[in-house]
Amino acid sequence: MNIDFNKYADGLVPAIVQDHLTQKVLMLGFMNREAYEKSIQEGKVTFFSRSRNRLWTKGEESGNFLLTRGIAADCDQDTLLVKAEPLGPVCHTGADTCWNEINIRDGFLFELEKIIAQRKQSSPESSYVSRLFSQGINKIAQKVGEEAVELIIEAKDNNNEELFLNEAADLLFHYLILVNAKGYTLQEVISVLQKRHKK
Repeated sequence: MNIDFNKYADGLVPAIVQDHLTQKVLMLGFMNREAYEKSIQEGKVTFFSRSRNRLWTKGEESGNFLLTRGIAADCDQDTLLVKAEPLGPVCHTGADTCWNEINIRDGFLFELEKIIAQRKQSSPESSYVSRLFSQGINKIAQKVGEEAVELIIEAKDNNNEELFLNEAADLLFHYLILVNAKGYTLQEVISVLQKRHKK
């Protein structure tokens, strides 16, 4: 990229920060060439703070860093789109974003995926999800198999629409648990499908 840091008198360009997974806009800052290079080299989003008149790495006081996952310039080469992974709330108020939005991807499945990740950290005594994780990958995979069989039985019987939908929901829920247990995300699965669609 040939970013035009000289377009404006102060040598700064706007840097819009977006969550690389949820696609939510998190905040707006400004970068000079040094901040841009540091963001790439050190892997933590760094701005030039106009109020402090110095480089400022987001999270240097709070620990809520933004990990750099990619930077792109717009068509005029004078505005940056920073794709980042937030390690905690982004706004100084404690909100997920500076627009006071909850940082989840649009769509309930992504919200459910986040809930599963949170419940994974709970105690097995209080959470079914945590209990399933504590039993290991074989048990999780077995549960997915059981739910798939139950869904097939309901599909073949063709008797009760509500039972079929409940079994379909059970399978999808346990499938998301399995994806998490393997260390992947729903977005990564979707990306595979998108690549296949382009072929």
